[in-house]
Amino acid sequence: MGKGIKMHRGLTEEEAKRRLKKYGKNVIERKERVGALKIFISQFTSPLILLLVAAAILSLFVNYLQHESSLDSILILLIVFAAGVAGFIQDYKAEKAIEALQKMATPKARVIRNGKEIEIDSSEIVPGDLVVLEGGDVVPADAEIIEGYLEVDESPLTGESRSVKKGVGKKIFSGCGIYSGSAVAKVFATGMKTKIGEIAAKMQELKEGKTPFQKHMESFTRKIVGVSAAIVVITFAVSFGKFGLVESLLIAVSLAVAAVPEDLPAVITIALSLGARDMAKKNALVRRLAITESVGCVDVICTDKTGTITEGKMKVRNFWFLENTKEARKLADYCCFFCNNAKQIFKNGKKVWTGDETEIALKKFSMKLVKEGGEKIEEIPFTSERKMMTVAYKLKKKIIFSKGAPEVLLEKCSSYVGGGKLTRAVKQKILEKNKEFASKGYRILALAYKEYEKPLEKNLVFIGLVILSDPPRPEVKEAVKECRKAGIRVIMITGDNPMTARAVANEVGIQSAGIVTGDELDRMSAKELKNALEKGVNIFARTSPFHKLKILEILGKEHVVAMTGDGVNDSLALKKADVGIAMGIKGSEVAKEASDIILLDDNFASIRNAVKGGRRIFDNIRKFVNYLLTCNLAEVLVVLFATLYFPFIVLYPIQILWINLVTDGLPALALAVDPARPDIMRRKPRKREEGIIDKKLATIIGAIGAEKAAIILMTFFATLPLGVERARSVLFTSFIIYELMRIGVIR
Repeated sequence: MGKGIKMHRGLTEEEAKRRLKKYGKNVIERKERVGALKIFISQFTSPLILLLVAAAILSLFVNYLQHESSLDSILILLIVFAAGVAGFIQDYKAEKAIEALQKMATPKARVIRNGKEIEIDSSEIVPGDLVVLEGGDVVPADAEIIEGYLEVDESPLTGESRSVKKGVGKKIFSGCGIYSGSAVAKVFATGMKTKIGEIAAKMQELKEGKTPFQKHMESFTRKIVGVSAAIVVITFAVSFGKFGLVESLLIAVSLAVAAVPEDLPAVITIALSLGARDMAKKNALVRRLAITESVGCVDVICTDKTGTITEGKMKVRNFWFLENTKEARKLADYCCFFCNNAKQIFKNGKKVWTGDETEIALKKFSMKLVKEGGEKIEEIPFTSERKMMTVAYKLKKKIIFSKGAPEVLLEKCSSYVGGGKLTRAVKQKILEKNKEFASKGYRILALAYKEYEKPLEKNLVFIGLVILSDPPRPEVKEAVKECRKAGIRVIMITGDNPMTARAVANEVGIQSAGIVTGDELDRMSAKELKNALEKGVNIFARTSPFHKLKILEILGKEHVVAMTGDGVNDSLALKKADVGIAMGIKGSEVAKEASDIILLDDNFASIRNAVKGGRRIFDNIRKFVNYLLTCNLAEVLVVLFATLYFPFIVLYPIQILWINLVTDGLPALALAVDPARPDIMRRKPRKREEGIIDKKLATIIGAIGAEKAAIILMTFFATLPLGVERARSVLFTSFIIYELMRIGVIR
């Protein structure tokens, strides 16, 4: 390789400087970030918060006029501030996806300039530069190999954890690691023009949508604000002539405090936080708090296969031979071991495997029976076009080993172990066996050898087939079944072949009206894809991450979609999905930062658990909204009636605030942690447009609130002959007792 490098001149320093000025630095740019102060201020712009602030200011003004304590105003403002701080913390640390993209860039790179190999900052690489790469490096910019050979880890882009062999003329991409080999590559794209840069630009364009829950809460808040404002204005107008300015303001403030559920923002935040904590215990780490509830209304889950539905660990299951002899088995072990570039290296003080997942499985299996040794003489690497790999080794004698796709390798073979000639009929028998194994979800490789002679890949001796598989996780079948009962559709999107995809889907219970491949997806219009989905196609094979976006765009119009992903290319789909779910073990940092939920165990069953947790949280939120609004409605009706009927104030703002914060708030928190109902995963997901308060709940709140107000007012009338102060105390106590009884009924 060294001699080859000396033949390259590369760019001159002057030309490199000119191009740096023209194309800019090799960095991922990002739009100007929103400052911390702006994020903090934005927390206080919701209508409910503004109403609370207005009530606090009015209360402060009235207390000032009456020379009384401002404790009620201070309490309201403390609640507002606490809610703002909690929201600020969540929002401030929510967006780090672009920073993760920047971290993928290598700080230093080796380039050839003026005929010399030098080390420069990777940010100074320009299009046309010749970069020198070898095992252990990270590709600093998009480039094309002009000399040499590399094994590249493209999982940061594709999510597929297998090495890709790259020779002259092949493209390599920024951020991808190199397992082995050495090469010179010519840079054709830097910075925002690289694949990673294009993804960064698209991510900056995508605005994070509001969850259905956030939209419902905003609508709910606007209604509360409208009703409260109307009640306050009417009451002030009615009472002004009766009580005068100061007293009328005090009554209006009392009603504002009674109408607004001050502790609702805090209780919802705590409920979501506790729900997120419970989900984390079950391996689903929530990154956006509002998603904690929203995952409960998911009705479609689009999931990867490898590592999510399956274990993600390729294993050798068996061999198949035309003649099952000791010689054939020994040669198969040797072929698996030597025709293999997987190896163990030390990383952070531990031994780890690097290389293609299939080769790692073959090496792990054969190393128990074959000892390391010998000398590699030649290698013809695997490529996606060749679909086979050949090595020549000097052991006791020179020997050639080959492995590859059965249909390709058999064309290079003329005989098989045992001395027989490989006729067309025998080849057909082998291919039929290969098809049989593949239909069951196995990955099949053919093995061959011969004593050393050139050409290396001619007149090989067929050894047999090695059968590998990545088995489904044992708990996934039950999880898929439970999702189906819960009205949730499971769609599998995989880069694997259709036969393997079908076999795995059948094993875990994913039913599908056919399979659509990536090539077919490319040719489909949006209408055709929609028709396929409506017919019940739930398996997509040989897909790329960008196919996920196409599927998501169709599904997202009518469904609440959860999408899984692990590669950099998946980040766009994760960002756009209603619920983006990244893999915690094999996922790239970019995918994790673009997601709403991170699966700590990469397990599909954990998605099911998250959905269950989300449904439970919504049920509990509905319970305490029912409880709080029933209480607040009763307070409003009592204060409103008393204002019109009595010449004095029946409840002071501080008393109402005490009822709302202490008597309402603490029991509401208890409702927030109620366990899930037994039928929670046996009912269909609620519709996207279904809010917290439906017609049935609104009727219940209205009826119970009015009944409660009537009973409490009767109690007040009964005790009024004992004096206003005593009657006021009884009224205050009645509210507390009735609300504690109400919580038991709701449960």
